[in-house]
Amino acid sequence: MKIRFVYARFERHADAHPELRTFVSANEYFGPPSLGIASLAAVTPPDWEFDFRDDRVDDVGFDDDVDLVAISCFTPSAKRAMEIADGFRARGRTVVMGGIFPTMRPAEAGEHADAVVTGEGEVAWLELLSDFRRKALKPRYNGETPADLSKLPVPRLDLYWGRETESYHPDDFPVQLTRGCPLRCDACVLPTSMGRPMRHLPIEHVLGQLRQIAERGRLGSLTEDTSFLPVAGAQKHLGEVLDAIASEDLRCVSYVGTSMPMLLATPSWLWDKLSNAGVRMFYLVGGFDPITRRAFSGEDPVAYRKAVDAIRRARDHGIDPYTSFMVGNEGDDDGVFDRMLEFSEAANVRKAEFAIFTPYPGTPSWDRLRAEGRILHCDWSKYNDANVVFRPAKMSPERLLEGYLHLWREFYRARPSIQNSDYAARTVQF
Repeated sequence: MKIRFVYARFERHADAHPELRTFVSANEYFGPPSLGIASLAAVTPPDWEFDFRDDRVDDVGFDDDVDLVAISCFTPSAKRAMEIADGFRARGRTVVMGGIFPTMRPAEAGEHADAVVTGEGEVAWLELLSDFRRKALKPRYNGETPADLSKLPVPRLDLYWGRETESYHPDDFPVQLTRGCPLRCDACVLPTSMGRPMRHLPIEHVLGQLRQIAERGRLGSLTEDTSFLPVAGAQKHLGEVLDAIASEDLRCVSYVGTSMPMLLATPSWLWDKLSNAGVRMFYLVGGFDPITRRAFSGEDPVAYRKAVDAIRRARDHGIDPYTSFMVGNEGDDDGVFDRMLEFSEAANVRKAEFAIFTPYPGTPSWDRLRAEGRILHCDWSKYNDANVVFRPAKMSPERLLEGYLHLWREFYRARPSIQNSDYAARTVQF
């Protein structure tokens, strides 16, 4: 029997707003598919044949002879994923859907699929395949029992190799260190989709991910900013990962995800380990934490100084912060855009990206804004951090979108010397 894994395409920032390609002349970042499909492929029994289609660049092959179609999607790709599911089912194929969106909206996904997998997929996937063989497929498979991380094989990233074209050459592959998060940020779905306890993948598993990336001459990104948390053994685990990277001289880490509060709380020993592992760039997530939510209000000089200090501290340790600014939080008024640009000058932020606050289904912000009647629509293709899908507290939706585009335009207008540099081209995600 043959499975076709499909990764559904989604609208990126410059797809939604083509003028961004004029503002930011660096190469666009075109990332690889998520780890979900590669992780399921790794646990698929050997007597199953499977292949993969990336809907962003491939024909998904509606008329091909496959027995089971497995579609992975998150919110921005959900609309397209459901269209693909409908296309395959119209031709008599059995379709299953999984990922963050089906986990948060199983009933909606279930209208377009024969079965929906929610939560962590590895355990439920094996049950689903067994049921399919017996022609006893159930409509819902709940991955409520967390996967045993000590027994997981390394994701099959080889599914994504050998597919390069001039327009499709993914470079930075995500490396998973943990699952779950003890925090409850109002714009994040992770504690709901993966659970609140933080669980650490074994060091050897993390190294396995990095080795296959390094052997292919690619880069791996430690994207989980939760790795810096001074709770649940997160910093200790990150330190052990960094030691292992340095020990094997795996110089393939493109960047490490973190946030301003976590940088300010990073102990000296962890800074040393970051340096020894060859880390030279942070992906500095903003807009979720109290520092970045207050620093640009114009009313909290303490938060502003902390934000500047976080940038300075990274540079003092030889690591450049690629800073992500989020606009549209509850405290953001009409002046937030100019204040962010002024901050960028004061802190000498060399490279940045800008995003619009988006209340994704399953997050606390979704529940709150929906209860307040502030959700504007449910066109999931627009839930991509580049469109306004809710009514902001202190400005109009039109003003928020205008300000977002203003940030991209003015930030890179002031930095023409880096627009086409390797530094800028590496990870400008628009």
